[in-house]
Amino acid sequence: MSDSTTQVPPVVQRKTKQLEAIRRVITEAGGPLTIDEIHRRASDESSNLGIATVYRTIKRLLQLGEVRSLVLPEGETRYEPLDRGHHHHFRCRLCDVVYDLDICPLSIPGGTTLPGGFVVENHEVTLYGLCPSCVEK
Repeated sequence: MSDSTTQVPPVVQRKTKQLEAIRRVITEAGGPLTIDEIHRRASDESSNLGIATVYRTIKRLLQLGEVRSLVLPEGETRYEPLDRGHHHHFRCRLCDVVYDLDICPLSIPGGTTLPGGFVVENHEVTLYGLCPSCVEK
């Protein structure tokens, strides 16, 4: 007697030079990157990398849970590794680079009830100012 159910094989992510370049760029970045930044940096490692390939690869990395999207207050979407844990960001107003901050300037743990009955589940903070390179200029 044969089993009439059909098993679908798991999705296999082909390891390509382009995929590995995009993964490496995102992992080694000091902060979340835009699609254009990922494309520019990964193109240095993988020639003939098209912007459409970057979009497809980011979509796949989001599905695999390797990266997360971050929408800054200006509405700009950036991408960073999902495994970074709780952290915040600093955006330089001169060079426009966004950096990861390893500190949390807020001491509001999840579950805190704020005045008015608002219950905090999580928080994200983006600070703005000048990065060390721009301060020197």
